[in-house]
Amino acid sequence: MYGLIGKMRASPGQREALLAILLEGTEAMPGCLSYVLAQDPSDADAIWITEVWTDAASHKASLSLPAVQQAIAKARPLIAGFDSHVETVPVGGHGLPASP
Repeated sequence: MYGLIGKMRASPGQREALLAILLEGTEAMPGCLSYVLAQDPSDADAIWITEVWTDAASHKASLSLPAVQQAIAKARPLIAGFDSHVETVPVGGHGLPASP
């Protein structure tokens, strides 16, 4: 499995609008096992994104999906930046298959 954890910063006051856009484009992403958006309770403009994919290739391919491309284009003006980005190797957990 392939995982990503990242912190995105919305433009001031735009977090809710950005979350709504990011949730729109996440319905059908082949290979996506988990995609979780979370508000940072200590930062009114921060969003945490936690993703689990079957493999890195599935994640890369998702970036070409029309729904994802549309969400990115719509969200771009509301994004102030990215604070951190970490790649992980998930080994299992609630809702995920166990690693071999």
